[in-house]
Amino acid sequence: MTNGWRAGLQRGGIELRHLLRNGKEMSGHLTNVVVALLVAAYISDDVPGTRTPMSHLMLAGFAAYLLFQIGLINLPQMLVAEREEGALLRLRATPGGIPAYLVAKCMLVVVVAVSTLALLLAAAALLVDGPLPHGPGDWLTLLWVTTLGLLAVVPLGAAIGAVLPNPREALALIMLPTMGLLFTSGTVFPITSLPVPVQQVAAVFPLKWMAQGLRSALLPDTARTAEAAGSWELPMVALVLTAWTVLGFLLAVPLLRRAARRESGSRLSARHRKAAEGGALPA
Repeated sequence: MTNGWRAGLQRGGIELRHLLRNGKEMSGHLTNVVVALLVAAYISDDVPGTRTPMSHLMLAGFAAYLLFQIGLINLPQMLVAEREEGALLRLRATPGGIPAYLVAKCMLVVVVAVSTLALLLAAAALLVDGPLPHGPGDWLTLLWVTTLGLLAVVPLGAAIGAVLPNPREALALIMLPTMGLLFTSGTVFPITSLPVPVQQVAAVFPLKWMAQGLRSALLPDTARTAEAAGSWELPMVALVLTAWTVLGFLLAVPLLRRAARRESGSRLSARHRKAAEGGALPA
């Protein structure tokens, strides 16, 4: 194991311990699970043309959105906040530097995302008769779609976090397109109910394929008739998510290195001074 990987895993373990002690952060992830369960409890219709409960389709789609959100909303916000605090500047003197930092963030996000997904599926199965994989093949599909989905969004989230402005603007810039994808990727209702041009745009992005892959693992095979192609298209799921994984890694490391090179003590001091003048920090 290289020094970068070792340093990254050590750093990731420290950040996980800090997260577990942060009640505000933990409550945010729990709130998402509660919201999904409440919505599922009040949905009683079936998916059109099938005998699959609409609540099951929504829970499968929301499970994909949770993974997507943690990678493309939570992670960029985290990176922007740490950049403002001088984390990237300190990386110049940190063993492993940018690779170790990226490994640590990947480890943190993967553990949080998988834990949240497991909690959602377990709570849904117990409380609202939610869907679970029906056999070894479905469990295997759940595993590889979750893994590949996280690999597709975590490096991309890191790349976005490297170029976003200050934390006050970061959320606004990433929330609107992310929420747009939530409603156009077939995560809350069948994608076939959307206009074909909207389906085609959604198919470019990973959320649509993450949701489709999770539906294939969690819903009965008869539910595939509600998909745009009339099938789960698992090879295409794997292909698109792999393409986004490669793109994310190609972007993340150079953009983080560029952001670190641009950092300096004078830039950090200027940001802190501006924040103090604006009331965001104590003067």
